[in-house]
Amino acid sequence: MRLTLADCFDPTGERFGIPTFPWRLAPDGYATRRQLRVRDLRPGGQDIAAQLLRPRRKRGPLVAYLYRIDQAKPVRPMTPAKWAALAKANAARQVCPECRRDAGYCIPTSLGMCVTCACPDEQRAA
Repeated sequence: MRLTLADCFDPTGERFGIPTFPWRLAPDGYATRRQLRVRDLRPGGQDIAAQLLRPRRKRGPLVAYLYRIDQAKPVRPMTPAKWAALAKANAARQVCPECRRDAGYCIPTSLGMCVTCACPDEQRAA
């Protein structure tokens, strides 16, 4: 289904079931999850209030879901246990599974091991 910019404007929700607006033309009072997070808010269990559509040529349209800002709740603060778990997970990302040494940086997922283990010949030449 190919959409035009005019097809993306449905403020009553007749066509798509929820109010729909063209990309970057959302009315005031709505925000995406990322925009809520910048304001230190979260959707807080509310349903999707509206959507933005951006037509594309060869694929389906891009969709961004919008939530009402007045119904959003503040972000929950991190507990000491969550901080500890996050620190432990980040530390585990720095340990090379091949040589079991702390690389001092996050191991790239594309390599799956530290750079020294992934390219041993290049390390000796330098």
